[in-house]
Amino acid sequence: MIDDDEYEPLPRRPMMRRKRVLIPLALLLAIVVAFFALRTPDTDRDAMIAKYGSPDANFVASPAGQRIHYRDQGKRDGPAIVLLHGSNSSLHTWEPLVQRLGGDYRIVTLDLPGHGLTGGTPDKDYGASGMMAAIDVVAAKLELDRFTLGGNSMGGWVAWRYALDHPDKIDALLLLDASGMPLRAGEKAPESNIGFRVLEYSSGRWLATRITPRSLVEISLRGSVEKQAVVDEAMIDRYWELLRFPGNREATVLRARMDREPAMADRIGGIRAPTLILFGKQDRLINASAAQTFHERIPGSEVVLLDGIGHLPMEEAPDATAAVIADFLKRRLVPPPARPESR
Repeated sequence: MIDDDEYEPLPRRPMMRRKRVLIPLALLLAIVVAFFALRTPDTDRDAMIAKYGSPDANFVASPAGQRIHYRDQGKRDGPAIVLLHGSNSSLHTWEPLVQRLGGDYRIVTLDLPGHGLTGGTPDKDYGASGMMAAIDVVAAKLELDRFTLGGNSMGGWVAWRYALDHPDKIDALLLLDASGMPLRAGEKAPESNIGFRVLEYSSGRWLATRITPRSLVEISLRGSVEKQAVVDEAMIDRYWELLRFPGNREATVLRARMDREPAMADRIGGIRAPTLILFGKQDRLINASAAQTFHERIPGSEVVLLDGIGHLPMEEAPDATAAVIADFLKRRLVPPPARPESR
């Protein structure tokens, strides 16, 4: 039997201190290991151009040092349509419409700064001014004095901003699930997809330039469309690889903190070009009710809502989207004034 007076408990405090130190160190080590295991580097510029450039790929340099990737397809002597993709997308999103409308129209598509094979730009201007400058560079290269301008999502925002700044260049305006309108009374903003939600946090923005899992890209794509069948392995690879094209992830983070100048929405009534507003009813990134807001603010505009379609109508329903655009342009496109003959 042990006498209570002689019993000495084992010293616990030093051991507990060691545990307190070891646990954070183990956690830190696990985080470091996980970071390097999950880190996804940029893709190789030349390899991506070879894979996604196609024979129709062209590049044009701008005074600001941009190297804009574009395609000039369709009927070369037909009315010109310039199409702008959405955030974290690329000109490839328009290929279904090029196939359907190219027999009657000259269709120019481009990768906006910080996207696709254009990649990061020296001036890091990924706001409206940088995007509109890219349009001007391509239009000047192709000697396009006037054209129909269309855009999806962020590209739609750039399109209507350009139409306000350059009304003399725009024959017609096509807004496909375009962004830039305020919420209507009593509305809540949609949840958006996981990729955009990550960018709402500073830690998420830091990680977004270093860790880009393919699975995250797939989840984001599936959260953007209603027609899930359009999201195949090739589409996921394209979005994932081009998002990691040099400079594109940094551009994504910079855009997330960019001022979209919401006050500009109050000026949209100044657009006088014939305007088509086309939205998927099941858009989960932008409330489809934004189509009505555009319509109320742009005089003479027309609205078409596609049932069972999400944020990417040109990919989810290319036949219906092309048919709506073709009908609109045949009815509303005003032929450009004839140039005086040179003597």
